[in-house]
Amino acid sequence: MRTRNRRQHKSSEKSAFRKPRNASGNGRAKKSAMGGAGGLGKPKHGKQAARQITIGQYKKGASGALSSSAQLLQTMADFFSEWAAQAAYEMVTRLKKGGKIICCGNGGSAADAQHIAAELSGKFYLNRRALPAVSLTTNPSSVTAIANDYGYDHVFSKQIEGLGRTGDVLLAFSTSGGSPNVLRAVSLARKTGIFVIGFTGAGGTGFARKCDMCLLVPSLDCPRIQEAHIAVGHAICFLVERAIFGGK
Repeated sequence: MRTRNRRQHKSSEKSAFRKPRNASGNGRAKKSAMGGAGGLGKPKHGKQAARQITIGQYKKGASGALSSSAQLLQTMADFFSEWAAQAAYEMVTRLKKGGKIICCGNGGSAADAQHIAAELSGKFYLNRRALPAVSLTTNPSSVTAIANDYGYDHVFSKQIEGLGRTGDVLLAFSTSGGSPNVLRAVSLARKTGIFVIGFTGAGGTGFARKCDMCLLVPSLDCPRIQEAHIAVGHAICFLVERAIFGGK
C-alpha cells in the first residue's frame, strides 16, 4: 500500500507541473492580454503553482508590460501632442470666460476623471488659485440615489442637468466608448452648450463622433488606453496651468 501511494503521489506531482494547454491544444500557454508581455501562462492556485513561476518569468512579464506601455506613450508623444494642445486651448478659452471643467467615467476611467479634476482644482506644478473643476464620480450619495431612482445610465447626465452650463467643458472618459451613462452625459452636454472632450480607445469611433473632439488611443488594451489617457491628461493640465498662470 505504501509503495502504491508513493507512486500515485509522484504521478500527481508530475501532472501538477505540466505546461498548461491553450484552446488549440498545441501544449503552449496562451500569451497574456499584454500582447505576450506576461508570458506567465494561465493562473493556478496552490503552493505548487506558485513554485512554477520563477522570478525571471515575473521580470520578463514586467519588462514586457513596461515596454508595451513605453511604446504606446512614445506614439502618443509623436502623433497626439497637437491634439493635447488643442484640448488645452479649448479648456483655457472657456475657463477664462467663467466656465468650469466637469469630468466623468466608470471604474478606472472614474479614477482618471477624479485625478484630472484634482490636478486642476488643487495644483499641478504651481501654487495658484484653484480652477473650477469637478468630477461627477465622487459623491456616493448622488450616484447611488440617481442610480436607484432613475437607473445607472443617468448617474452623470442628472448631475450635468443640475451643474452644467453653456460655456463649460466636459471631459468624458470611456476606454471602450460604449458606456451608456457616459454617452448619455455627452448627449445632454452637447444639447446644453457644453464643449465635450472625449477620451477613448481604438474601438470608440462611434463615441468619438458624438464629442466635439476626442482622443482615440491607438490600442484595444484597456490598461494601455488608461495609461495613455492619464499621460495626455497630465500634459493638458500642464498646458492649462501655464497658459492661465504663467510659469515654466
